[in-house]
Amino acid sequence: MPTKTEEKKADSKAEKKTPAAKKVAPKAEKKAPAAKKAAVKADETVEEAPKMADMKKGSYLSAIGRRKEAIARIRIIKNGKGAMTVNGRPATSYFTTYELREIVQSPLKAVGQDDAVDVSAKVQGGGLRGQAEAVRLGTSRALIQLNPTFRKALKKLGFLSRDARVKERKKFGLRGARRAKQWSKR
Repeated sequence: MPTKTEEKKADSKAEKKTPAAKKVAPKAEKKAPAAKKAAVKADETVEEAPKMADMKKGSYLSAIGRRKEAIARIRIIKNGKGAMTVNGRPATSYFTTYELREIVQSPLKAVGQDDAVDVSAKVQGGGLRGQAEAVRLGTSRALIQLNPTFRKALKKLGFLSRDARVKERKKFGLRGARRAKQWSKR
């Protein structure tokens, strides 16, 4: 029985005798991934075709709105029907109170586009009020991209102002941002 070292020597001798066969195999392997990539690209173009048709039908404008800790990424889809979605849900079910719904829809109503465009928002962070105000700012910015003449009406209503008020940080030696420990006279 041959030992392991003898088997290794025999294998190395076989490799030395057929270097051409070894060179051909890697080239074939190199061509195979390229062919796979081409096939994947062909599949992607087939899948992207309907998406491109949707994009032409209703192209969109994007903007970002922020308030406190909330960040809203807004897409306004042209030639829409007035639908508004927030994180994949209708805005009426996401923002449960009447006041928050009015905050979100106010820029569209102010410029008369509430039935002409669709709004899709992705919101993260903060509370519901901060998210609603972030959506309002983002929607206002996107509407200006749609039609620059809307700027005057939105600016007058204050929808283009970024409200920079955020929670103040806690300071050392205190219980909160400004709250000190209770002081005892005696």
